[in-house]
Amino acid sequence: MRKEDISLESRRSIPAPKAVEPTPAPGPDSGFRRLLPGLVACIIGGAIALAAAKLLPGASPLLIAILLGAIWRNTMNVPAILMPGVTVSSKKLLRTGIVLLGLQLSLSQILGLGPGVLLVVLFSVGVTFGASLVIGKWLGIELPQRLLIAAGFSICGAAAVAATEGATKAKQDQVATAIGLVVLFGTLMIPIVPALGALMGMNEEAIGMFIGASTHEVAQVVAAGGAVSSSALAVAVTVKLARVVTLAPIVAGVSIYMRKKHDVTDAKKPPLVPLFVLGFIAMMLLRTTGVVPEGLLDAAKVAQTFLLAAAMFGLGLGVHIKGLMRSGSRSLVLAALATLVILVVAAAGTMLFPPLS
Repeated sequence: MRKEDISLESRRSIPAPKAVEPTPAPGPDSGFRRLLPGLVACIIGGAIALAAAKLLPGASPLLIAILLGAIWRNTMNVPAILMPGVTVSSKKLLRTGIVLLGLQLSLSQILGLGPGVLLVVLFSVGVTFGASLVIGKWLGIELPQRLLIAAGFSICGAAAVAATEGATKAKQDQVATAIGLVVLFGTLMIPIVPALGALMGMNEEAIGMFIGASTHEVAQVVAAGGAVSSSALAVAVTVKLARVVTLAPIVAGVSIYMRKKHDVTDAKKPPLVPLFVLGFIAMMLLRTTGVVPEGLLDAAKVAQTFLLAAAMFGLGLGVHIKGLMRSGSRSLVLAALATLVILVVAAAGTMLFPPLS
């Protein structure tokens, strides 16, 4: 047999390769199914927190939600199937809640506090934020962790921590540490700040201003101000909401700084101003116009509280106490010093520029 015939025969004996069918790309439905368990868990956790807050007068659904998530995380195993949805949906729910929070703010209401009170608000936020960054650098704390603690302790607690997370590209354990510290120190301030105000001889409105200018969470401000009087509560919440307004420019500033610092490619750069920050500003301006009906504002407040509670439950699932104690000792020192800074600035400012009667 000729060589060419042998070669042809051998080729004929080799089976032809089977056609490989391409694996279909996962569609949006499969991605949503992957996130659904975690999303449902956050929604149920937020609903339980809201129900518990109604049974416990003065309790904050946001704090309850964080505590529920943290208790689950530290006493039982959290199924791995929940974590993708918890991680993604908690961010989305949080940002939507922050946008709706803008409907609770009115520029006219904030400007009505008077220039002295507004100056105290700016100093409380600015000095605390800057001091936290400087002290944290002295302590050797990483920049993302410093920024998260600075935002949470100077602006509005856990919501500010989570809002700043995207701009800082912080790790999940750093976010959990900052939130855990906000819950700890903010809760301690509920009885301490009114007591300090009384010791310094402040009247009820001044104590309310002191509370609003210093206490970390909106819910903690409500708890502390309500324990003094209705007039103190009204001033405390208004001053606190004035601090919340600074969330937008600070998150935008952090985003710009991190873009320049890391000098990443355009494809990887975070947006110059996060979309939810623009939404927050837009809602605040809409509220200022006075065209939004009271019924719609009330509904938006309920929705905002529910969304933030659901998001806080998801964030609470990331609060690992053993990890916090193991890696957060320097962060604990920073949190204590940041609390001391804002207490001193707010107290001095309240004494110098008491609220208008």
